Amino acid sequence: MTNPSTPPSRLGAWPREPDTALAQATALPSGATSSFVILSEAHAIEVSTEWEPHFHEAHELLWAREGTLTAQIEGQIFTVSEGYGLWIPARKLHGGRLTARIKLFSAFFSLERTSPAFREPTIVTMEPLLESLLIHLSQKDLEDAARARAESVVFDVLKPSENQLALRLPEDPRIRVIADHLLAQPADHRSLEQWATDSSVSARTITRAFRESTGLSFAQWRQAVKIHRALELLASGEGVQDVSDLLGYAQPSTFIDAFRRIMGSTPGAFTSGNTNV
Repeated sequence: MTNPSTPPSRLGAWPREPDTALAQATALPSGATSSFVILSEAHAIEVSTEWEPHFHEAHELLWAREGTLTAQIEGQIFTVSEGYGLWIPARKLHGGRLTARIKLFSAFFSLERTSPAFREPTIVTMEPLLESLLIHLSQKDLEDAARARAESVVFDVLKPSENQLALRLPEDPRIRVIADHLLAQPADHRSLEQWATDSSVSARTITRAFRESTGLSFAQWRQAVKIHRALELLASGEGVQDVSDLLGYAQPSTFIDAFRRIMGSTPGAFTSGNTNV
């Protein structure tokens, strides 16, 4: 892992919260050699934890149980919950954070053994077989032949998910202050017209800039920000009513409908473990 001396702006995680621990990323798991193919490890994280922007010389697959992982990579935000993983290509600058009391798993992949389908940050469905194999590969005393067999099957089952939930951050300076504020305060309910007045930018310009920069309308982008934040809050143990209030929804039913439209299921199903992000 390499930390840049002057990290580009807006590549860290969400705005930092109180009582968040800062962790130092490692280059590779212990025992890595120049000939490794896949190396994996697991960590129990007790408190909300954040990593500053960094990158690795190998590809990395991150996934978690009992919580969510949020990362920013090259102008996109990814929020990944149990059942899914995040593939981060080598040398992609990224920062991230984890909810408290989470089990974090990571696997590093050799540059020579990866598919063209994984040239960009990608959400991966953590099928039970894939997860079991990667956990199996975390054993330090695994015989070479057994390791090679497991690695071969990993490459057979490792595939991008059909659900690529990612939020693109606008680069247009005319709307960046709006986007940054909504990331920090997703409950802000100012209308498009109010934002136009407060930022001295016309509503038409804001609408066009969000569409051109993110592919979403202003309303759609703001809704997506709320749902990404809702995933973290739900995973940390907040109830549906509380999440609805924290995100500024007028009533829980409005929040539930918005969550279902984006995620394909209700917040209750998410918290009960019946669905994945």
